[in-house]
Amino acid sequence: MNAPATSASKTLRLHPLDDVVIAKANLPGGTALETESGPVELRIDVASGHKIAIRARAVGEPVHRYGQIIGFASAPIAPGDHVHTHNLHGGELQQDYEVGRDARPVIPYPPEAMRYFQGYLRADGRVGTRNYVAVIPTVNCSATVSKFVRDRFRDVSRDAPGVDGVIALTHHGGCGVVANGEDHLLLERVLANYAVHPNVAAFVIVALGCEVNQARTLISRHGLTHPAMPGTPPPVVGIQEIGGTRKAVEAAIDEVARLLPYAGETRRTRQPISQLLLGTNCGGSDSYSGITANPALGWAVDELVRYGGGAVLGETTEIYGAEQLLIRRAVNGDVAEKLLKRIQWWRTHLQRHGADVEHNPSPGNIAGGITTVLEKSLGGVAKAGTTPLVDVVEYGERIGARGFVFMDTPGYDPVSVTGIIAGGANLLAFTTGRGSVFGFKPVPSLKLASNSATYRRMEEDMDVDCGTILEGASIEEIGRRIFDELLEVASGKQTKSEAMGIGDEEFDPWMPGPTI
Repeated sequence: MNAPATSASKTLRLHPLDDVVIAKANLPGGTALETESGPVELRIDVASGHKIAIRARAVGEPVHRYGQIIGFASAPIAPGDHVHTHNLHGGELQQDYEVGRDARPVIPYPPEAMRYFQGYLRADGRVGTRNYVAVIPTVNCSATVSKFVRDRFRDVSRDAPGVDGVIALTHHGGCGVVANGEDHLLLERVLANYAVHPNVAAFVIVALGCEVNQARTLISRHGLTHPAMPGTPPPVVGIQEIGGTRKAVEAAIDEVARLLPYAGETRRTRQPISQLLLGTNCGGSDSYSGITANPALGWAVDELVRYGGGAVLGETTEIYGAEQLLIRRAVNGDVAEKLLKRIQWWRTHLQRHGADVEHNPSPGNIAGGITTVLEKSLGGVAKAGTTPLVDVVEYGERIGARGFVFMDTPGYDPVSVTGIIAGGANLLAFTTGRGSVFGFKPVPSLKLASNSATYRRMEEDMDVDCGTILEGASIEEIGRRIFDELLEVASGKQTKSEAMGIGDEEFDPWMPGPTI
């Protein structure tokens, strides 16, 4: 995506084809603007981040931003008009999918240029950025016991200095689903992949006993073994079998206590950054997200890929209208077909439930200047940089490829990130314009503010101010800052969300099927 091009000091024009410019500040009605299409006078007040027409558009004509269609005029639009929900709507696009057109070879850094971080080398060769012990409930009915166990170890770093914490991966599933059906197998996959996640040194499973998601099946189907004694079954505490809540809590506490010395023995060692798999996500986006934070993160993604690392983009419902840009980066037709099939699945799934992709964006997105899902998607995919799309994976599927990968996830942040981390992401970058306070244990979440006003207002929660791009900083400059900050975080520096203790409640596996 092109770097912002200033059409006037008060606005931004992002591409020569654009029919709109973006207000850089609140502009009162009557403000005179000099644009590349000629002088324009604002007809009404326009808020910061919102769109101003520089070309007339008749009803039904497309409106462009980023050089792409973001919607169609639903009322006549004149130069100087505020362009938003009152005169712009989404619609069906006739996409030209040119598979692989933009899939240019990555120019890797030479081996002698490799950068390093301090990480936790695991037995399977993967490397963690954090060192947690996980309590994994098989079903919602064992969630409370799991939380009681976690709470007993709130100060675990005092007794086990090498351990970052004990987490309870509580959720709302595990029963009321078809045995071996889609929801059951998906939850199994997610829980199993968290048990062996590179940021998890050890785990204990807590079961009720009568649930669909049986602990023994989970263990055997995914080959889970005891973290400290490979080849033996992992520790399982069954609430019904052991005699109730209190006894189960005590037994699970004992199991965690036995695992802490093993987990604490692991030390950080020098590791190549090719071992980093970066998850990307956005939440509370505004109109600036696609101009500042997302393309700056995309620069950092490209840099990581050049070092041999990987990055993951998700949120399938939020690439609609921008999927052609990803298809053009697909390494082959099979990868392109995978992505198109997932998009079609979502369209059918939403229609079945009386929904549509046009139900996005959210009220906060709209207040921040985003009008249609097409516009939101075009800004969102900028997080993925420019390197080839090497694979498309199912929700929560463990990622084996290095480079840029797409994972099929919903757009809802906790559900999306749960799947991305199950895929093996050991680092997370989260962009926000309105001000999300997102965190996600066991993976550190670096929050990138798209505008300086949000950064200043929520500085205790924001890690990087990307709004300085609006004031003249380059995308590369802020991208490099993000990249360097990610490496420090990978080596142990706390993110703002970690320092505030955020991240225990966000685990939320996707359950697309019916509850029975």
